[in-house]
Amino acid sequence: MSTTDWRGRAVSNDDDDLPVDESISRRREARTLLGSLLRPYAAAVALLAIVVVAENAARLSVPLLVQRGIDHGIPPIVDGGSVRELLLIVAALCGVVLVQASSRMFFLRRSGRIGQEVLLELRRRIFRHFQRLDVAFHDRYTSGRVVARSTNDVEAIQEMLETGFDGLITAILTLLGTSVLLVVLDPKLGLTCLGAFPVLVLLVWWFRTQSAKTYKKVRESAALVIVQFVETMTGIKAVQAYRREPRNQEIFTDVADEYKNINERAFKLLAVFMPGVRLVGNITTGMVLLYGGYRVLHGEMTLGTLTAFLLYLRIFFEPMQEISQFLNTFQSAAAALEKIAGVLAEVPGIQDPAQPVALSKVKGDIRFHDVTFAYVPDRPVLPNLSLDVPAGQTVALVGTTGAGKTTIAKLIARFYDPTSGAITLDGVDLRDLAQPELRRHVVMVTQENFMFEGTVADNIRFGRPDATDDEVRGAAEAVGADRFIDLLPEGYETDVAKRGGRLSAGQRQLVAFARAFLADPAVLILDEATSSLDIPSERMVQRALARVLADRTALVIAHRLSTVEVADRVLVLEHGRIIEDGPPAELIERNDGRYAALHSAWVESLA
Repeated sequence: MSTTDWRGRAVSNDDDDLPVDESISRRREARTLLGSLLRPYAAAVALLAIVVVAENAARLSVPLLVQRGIDHGIPPIVDGGSVRELLLIVAALCGVVLVQASSRMFFLRRSGRIGQEVLLELRRRIFRHFQRLDVAFHDRYTSGRVVARSTNDVEAIQEMLETGFDGLITAILTLLGTSVLLVVLDPKLGLTCLGAFPVLVLLVWWFRTQSAKTYKKVRESAALVIVQFVETMTGIKAVQAYRREPRNQEIFTDVADEYKNINERAFKLLAVFMPGVRLVGNITTGMVLLYGGYRVLHGEMTLGTLTAFLLYLRIFFEPMQEISQFLNTFQSAAAALEKIAGVLAEVPGIQDPAQPVALSKVKGDIRFHDVTFAYVPDRPVLPNLSLDVPAGQTVALVGTTGAGKTTIAKLIARFYDPTSGAITLDGVDLRDLAQPELRRHVVMVTQENFMFEGTVADNIRFGRPDATDDEVRGAAEAVGADRFIDLLPEGYETDVAKRGGRLSAGQRQLVAFARAFLADPAVLILDEATSSLDIPSERMVQRALARVLADRTALVIAHRLSTVEVADRVLVLEHGRIIEDGPPAELIERNDGRYAALHSAWVESLA
């Protein structure tokens, strides 16, 4: 299934048109996932199976008791005899109904608890795995699809766990039990009834094959609706600024219409299957009533047996409705489970070593050893880069867009691994360090300065959740953020609102600096940290830089050369290569150099 994106290009869902081998593998992964989720509850599931058998045995005994009451309980009363046998039969019937009700209550309570625990574990796995997956995965996997996996698809599985399995088990036991009892009650009439069974099997087979395709498309279409909605609402400012509402409405209408059409197709299948089952059941009931009535009139069958037979026949066809609903739920849940299993099968591109190296006191010495890196094969962004950044040095990276500055930063933070070569921290290859260990010593502050829901203090404490209030205040004071925080309505307990909307860009930057200062890394990376600030905000942030960068290795990426002035050393990059390297003042003195030209242009812009 495909639709068009905001550029007018055709886009498809992540699981559309999988190759046969991959589709089989995906189904196998889904079964493995479901098995792993249910395995801890094997004993409880076995107990529930016994309870279901008891419930269905009690349910199926009701028509037999009715037969006994009609054939053996009522005649003595008619002849003026005792009502004792009828009362015993009624008492037995009440006991059976009580067993059925109590077992049903027990089943629903226990199965509901198990289902919720399974769903909780599934949600935990999804969330944990999405956090573990590397930046490269999240670059290609849209936020809408992430939301679809963790909400819409989980809800489909929830529906199957809550109602699907119960309905299927009950239906199977009912079909088997009633089939046997129909034949035992009256072999001739029973075999006549079972003649309708092949027709039912054909109907179920047809519905299963058709609904499997349809419900897979339903899940895919639902995911596209979520993707379009989430991406539009996430970028609502750009949508409104560029008057994209009509075009986005067209795109959303297209995917929503497709979703509606596919759901209508699913309901058409049900509209054929369910009335078809009912038609077969009614025709069979009419035949039984006609043939059974004839046999009762000729003394070949008792009235109680015919009554029990009709009751069993009604019970026999009821599961077909359950089966149709289960197939409906199962196909939807199976498609959802395959998608979730596919995500959980994704292997993070950044892996921890089997035996990670433990660092004691980190100095912050960074080295690139003939590093080559490419986002796309055969198109290197960094070709054979060698670089030595001594501990405690502040290095500024400058150059045109696409020169490789941010790529260097991402490699040091190990958001990506080099295609070839090695990057070391104090002589240890970054790939030999556990990621939590590396993240403690290398922190990256980006220009987005993402603020999470919560208070100002919560956002400063993000890098060190165990930090005390005094330490949070100390970090804010160190970077000068306390000046504006104290003026907020509730100070450090002020809610920053969605994505920090209550704070200005400069204030968000200072909070990000305070967060980094509190984390106290050995290596700090600032990626375009002042690019979105106005002049007053930039000056406020510049004053904080001296404290933030002191006594640590720092890499500063900036287009604004005012930020570069704090650096001990400047690297000028072009096409992933270092073309100039030296102290800022020394590079400025080279009148024919690239940095000198950039600095001259910057000075003229200030004038």
